[in-house]
Amino acid sequence: EDGGAAGILPALGPAQRAPGAAAEIQRRPQRKNRRLKQAKEEAQAEIEQYRLQREKEFKAKEAAALGSHGSCTTEVEKETQEKMSVIQQNFQKNREVVMSQLLSLVCDIKPEIHVNYRING
Repeated sequence: EDGGAAGILPALGPAQRAPGAAAEIQRRPQRKNRRLKQAKEEAQAEIEQYRLQREKEFKAKEAAALGSHGSCTTEVEKETQEKMSVIQQNFQKNREVVMSQLLSLVCDIKPEIHVNYRING
């Protein structure tokens, strides 16, 4: 008789094997979905934490690089101001001489025959 009963059990549906089995089988997908959702949320939290850490490291490196770049910029600006000052001084010193030379070349006309001009063509 035991052999006969054992042969009948697999033929019975899940709801007929045990009283709470049907409810248990229906809850399995829900539990599985809940576990998957929880795992996904934990993974998202880890990803966000990693992203924030990497972003913080990047900002630190960027600040270090820009800090040295900032001093280079300041140095270049200082050199540029010094050069502009020298150019301005030279301009003030030579302005009158250059203006008088330019005006004399424009106003003092001396007609001459160009060296490449041929009279007997």
